[in-house]
Amino acid sequence: MIANRRLPMNTLPNRTTLTGESILVLDFGSQYAQLIARRVREQNVFCEIVRNDISADRVLELNPKGLILSGGPSSVYESQAPQCDPKIFQLGLPVLGICYGMQLACQALGSDIDAGTAREYGRISLHISPGTNPLFANISEQTTVWMSHGDQVLNLGKEFVSLGTTPTCPFAAVKHQTLPVYGLQFHPEVTHTPDGSTILHNFLHQVCQCQGNWKMDSFAETTIEGIKEKVGNRRVICGLSGGVDSAVTAALLDRAIGKQLICILVDNGLLRQGEVELVTDTFNQHFKTDLHVSDAADRFLKALDSVVDPQEKRRIIGHSFIDVFREEAEPYSDAEFLAQGTLYPDVIESGASADGPAATIKLHHNVGGLPEELGLTLVEPLRDLFKDEVRRLGSRLGLPDEMIWRHPFPGPGLAVRCLGAVTRDRLERLRLADAIVVEEIRRAKLYRQTSQVFAVLLPVQSVGVMGDARTYSEVIAIRAVETEDFMTADWVRLPYEVLAVISSRIINEVPDTSRVVYDISSKPPATIEWE
Repeated sequence: MIANRRLPMNTLPNRTTLTGESILVLDFGSQYAQLIARRVREQNVFCEIVRNDISADRVLELNPKGLILSGGPSSVYESQAPQCDPKIFQLGLPVLGICYGMQLACQALGSDIDAGTAREYGRISLHISPGTNPLFANISEQTTVWMSHGDQVLNLGKEFVSLGTTPTCPFAAVKHQTLPVYGLQFHPEVTHTPDGSTILHNFLHQVCQCQGNWKMDSFAETTIEGIKEKVGNRRVICGLSGGVDSAVTAALLDRAIGKQLICILVDNGLLRQGEVELVTDTFNQHFKTDLHVSDAADRFLKALDSVVDPQEKRRIIGHSFIDVFREEAEPYSDAEFLAQGTLYPDVIESGASADGPAATIKLHHNVGGLPEELGLTLVEPLRDLFKDEVRRLGSRLGLPDEMIWRHPFPGPGLAVRCLGAVTRDRLERLRLADAIVVEEIRRAKLYRQTSQVFAVLLPVQSVGVMGDARTYSEVIAIRAVETEDFMTADWVRLPYEVLAVISSRIINEVPDTSRVVYDISSKPPATIEWE
């Protein structure tokens, strides 16, 4: 049996440092660490987030072109404040410290840090000191930056010079006299700093001398060759979910190994309207993939009968998925690999990388015990990428826009948006309401301008009047958010006329519904999903 074969867990050796240049972001607990990495990659320079205490020797092994020290919530003078290996400043590598990272670099090299006389939060005017400095090339002497700090450098010492000031911060930008170490008290990575991308570009290309040769085309070629080398003539099983991550993973594998790929889609009865048809058409027509669809809706719904606790729903769905997937994979005893659409944020937040941040934020949502259950070696060709990069890669691989730009969908499917009991009738009503929402958002040309839009069925009944009859029906909630990284999100100010059409259609077309509400909560404090 396939489940008895225990092969060593391993991932595809597709580290993109093969491009010859990369930047490391040392993470000191900043909410913007991933955003920094994305901004660097937008400059066509590969970037990884690593532990704040990574050793100087390990940095040399990774051979980056430069280092960025992130911000963080601590004060550098606190006894338990996160530190870095002080030897990294003596490696000769360019270093850019941002906020906490600047204070840490300055402290390590002789400056004094303490609570500032005035805190700075929000937009503020920065005056750039006269003179030629590569970090501020092509930026006017007066510019707007985004500040978020209470501490600051009070005494710069003899080792640093000031490059910029604000009305309350005399050392808002600094440079070491002899070492290629720069510091910014503000955040260049956020959009609230208009010249932030130019500053990062200057650091990467003028200070670090990066060529900007990391592109999706070269990534695809390198990864495909890596898959061929790793897999050889053996077979790979790939689980499709209907989402962009698993679809791009399958497309990459199809390019690399063709008929050696087996794709399995488990229809758990919790998918969006038209999900199975979209996946089937895409992979049968565009890629001629060996795709198997398992109709397991009855099995999942039976397991979920009378379950209302959201965590218990997740647990049941996870275990049921493993059981079904194992049975579907059983005939392919010659398969030795399992492919999953793991992305870089998953790797960071699960603590799955030895060089990644020390804290495990969440369990790896993709793995779920499946590789161990099947005894297969894990292949994760997208583990170096962010979501926007995956979408660009999918486009280059020929996937249709309808699949590439689909909004994210939770692993447990509609079960987490069907609050209360999960029944076939309630799922059908939710599925129809959700399809109406998405259809009208697309019709209004707002789908690509929103990050996630969906319907939620609430176990709450309210009184209504339809015709001359009094009704007592469940409520549908609409959720629409915009976000860059899904760690924080704001609700979308959808036009009233669009909301009116959505509400009217749901009430008229979805049975047993007489009230629609719109969620205007941001994350935090609310989560994006309602469960």
